[in-house]
Amino acid sequence: MTFSGKIKQEISNLELSKLEYISELSGIFRTSADIKLYNIRVQTENINVANRIFKIVKNIYGVTSNITIKKNYNFKKNELYIIEIKKDVLKIIKDLGLLNEQGFELLKIPNEFIVSDDELKRAFIRGCFLISGSVNDPKTSRYHLEFLIDDIDFANFLCTLLNEYDLNSKVHRRKKGYMVYIKESEKISQLLAIIKAYEQVLYFEDIRIYREKVNMSNRINNCEQANIEKSMKSALKQIEDINYLKQIDSYDLLDERVKEVADYRIKYPESSLIELSEIISIETNSKMTKSCINHRLRKIRELAEKSRNNGE
Repeated sequence: MTFSGKIKQEISNLELSKLEYISELSGIFRTSADIKLYNIRVQTENINVANRIFKIVKNIYGVTSNITIKKNYNFKKNELYIIEIKKDVLKIIKDLGLLNEQGFELLKIPNEFIVSDDELKRAFIRGCFLISGSVNDPKTSRYHLEFLIDDIDFANFLCTLLNEYDLNSKVHRRKKGYMVYIKESEKISQLLAIIKAYEQVLYFEDIRIYREKVNMSNRINNCEQANIEKSMKSALKQIEDINYLKQIDSYDLLDERVKEVADYRIKYPESSLIELSEIISIETNSKMTKSCINHRLRKIRELAEKSRNNGE
């Protein structure tokens, strides 16, 4: 089962209040149902969602829906569940806030009472996700959650509703319809909590934290490797300067303290300045700091550069 399927399975088993069921069903129907004044038709590839719709309609309105199962001849070749409601249609769609007051026109945006408080907003969002939402498994290389919406007005409405929870959702036009999407991992986790998919929030967070730790370890290793390479490059240049001064008989121009550092640099070519300071301090029984070594190596570099320039 996909990660999206696990989320839908979990939230399909939630027990809610009557008003929450109504808001959730409103989100389901407004997102993808083919609504006529005499018939409501919804289709889904998820059996848990199909059963959820059937039970809500049966428990709230006492209406038994017709469920037809067909082969879905797309790339996935899943079964397609078609739910049809043919009884009390006007009453149901009006109750779900999808019919205008005159009872003649279907609304693009549900009536305000459907999302009048926090729990009803969450229920409505949950209904939208059940029928049109999907989210990448956090084990994949990128985070992405989306709702597929057929109408720009409703897409903007849903986007605004999501952003009331500071989810930073956006709307993108596709060849067919619109996509309301969220890209940030923290926001996706927050949305899963909003629709009460708590078990999948724990799974998502475990994977997300693990990936962040791996990425952090990789960044630290990369930084350490870069520092090692930088240190080695500096050491090679310092040794090159020392050997050059010896080659042109200018090495004796250095004072004894600088020569001491030069000798240790030659003896320990792979050591960093910090390591070199510790080695000299131990072997000479005299404190030698990193800055002191760096200062003396700089004198070697300056003399080598001056000698090269004079040679040119």
